Amino acid sequence: MNITTINRVYFVGIGGIGMSALARFFRQRGAVVGGYDRTETPLTKKLSAEGMAIHYTDDVALCDKEAQLVVYTPAIPAHHTELNWYRDNGYAVYKRSDVLQWITEAMYSVTVGGTHGKTTISTTIAWLLRETGYGCNAFLGGISVNYESNYWHSNNNTAVIEADEYDRSFLKLRPDIAVLTAIDPDHLDIYGTPAEMEEAFIQYTRNIKPGGTLLVKQGLHRQNELLGPNTVTYSLTDETATVHAAHVVTSNGGYTFDVVGQGWIAGNMRLNIGGLHNVENAVAAIAVAQMLGIDIDNVRTALAAFRGIRRRFEYLVNTDACVYIDDYAHHPEELSALIRSAKGLFPGRKCVVAFQPHLFSRTRDLAEGFAHSLDMADEVLLLDIYPARELPMPGVTSATISMLMKNPNVVHVSKDELVAWVAANKPALMITAGAGDIDKLTEPIRNILNEN
Repeated sequence: MNITTINRVYFVGIGGIGMSALARFFRQRGAVVGGYDRTETPLTKKLSAEGMAIHYTDDVALCDKEAQLVVYTPAIPAHHTELNWYRDNGYAVYKRSDVLQWITEAMYSVTVGGTHGKTTISTTIAWLLRETGYGCNAFLGGISVNYESNYWHSNNNTAVIEADEYDRSFLKLRPDIAVLTAIDPDHLDIYGTPAEMEEAFIQYTRNIKPGGTLLVKQGLHRQNELLGPNTVTYSLTDETATVHAAHVVTSNGGYTFDVVGQGWIAGNMRLNIGGLHNVENAVAAIAVAQMLGIDIDNVRTALAAFRGIRRRFEYLVNTDACVYIDDYAHHPEELSALIRSAKGLFPGRKCVVAFQPHLFSRTRDLAEGFAHSLDMADEVLLLDIYPARELPMPGVTSATISMLMKNPNVVHVSKDELVAWVAANKPALMITAGAGDIDKLTEPIRNILNEN
């Protein structure tokens, strides 16, 4: 479909982070936008305030009967009444990934894929493009702290899009610049085996437009099979990469560093968010800005003002007495990077991690990796598994992880018990992590630690 002629859109699952970005895209372009979601959230309240009609009951009577386009997310169950009514009555019904495909075909597109890091890199790229005056339309998988949004608009016909591997959605995208951060096993409920998932990432690199560029992290498994028309590699410290960081200095919860490319150096860059992995993410974003010819002095100024993404190494408390970090980490590699970076930034503090596993299948498939990651913490508080779209699996619980841990300082807690534990112990370095609803506890925990 031609995205420029669509003036009425209905979203089934409008409150999802990716769906809401598309809803904002069409609303900004003057379309009438409405939709359904299961529950009201702070995000759906914002969408309503922006002029979108949203309801929370699966009821055909509440559907927009004049919609030109109906967009749904794979998270919607197959028996959903509204979705099936639209299909049965001949409406144009498409997945979110189809709409993103049309956008990549209509715009100069930078897409960011990979098992982890894609939200941070895509948001950093979009921030740099906006703040330097280059401009872009941003479709993000997280909420930018600077803008409190997962979408922004530009008259420049350029898009920055987070490429989601779940449900193979990213294979529909047609980027001009494709970034690939990692191909570690995940979503094995969709792909079956790590090898099959790797094949999907290989295919992602083959969908780059003619003359386009692949920016890939140096040292990925099967890297020789990743086939962009032009390939650039990036790394934190590997000097064999096309682009890498140098002279990294830690200070005040952030980093100062240089970025070294082939024939160019971007010196004295400042990143004011934590995590060495975020320095590497910034290297990738700066490399994209360099490809687009953006003045490096403007990039330096923009990066220093970047405040990160909600729930990506987000400082909720940062005082001499206490540091509290909240993060979306839900994969062993992400969890390892989170804990390693926090301990590196704040040495000498006892590191307490509260972790909520996400999905029964992910817990089953990656339990050993989670156990190894959590062993890095000084003390671990394990919540029950957040099921998301899954039903319970016999024998799979958060104890599946703890039984594999070597760290004896692990306890299983309910949400209420977690808050009570924080109130009683007031740790000097506290981390909450997970992709479920653990974020609902961040406000009471922050209030307790702020009192300290």
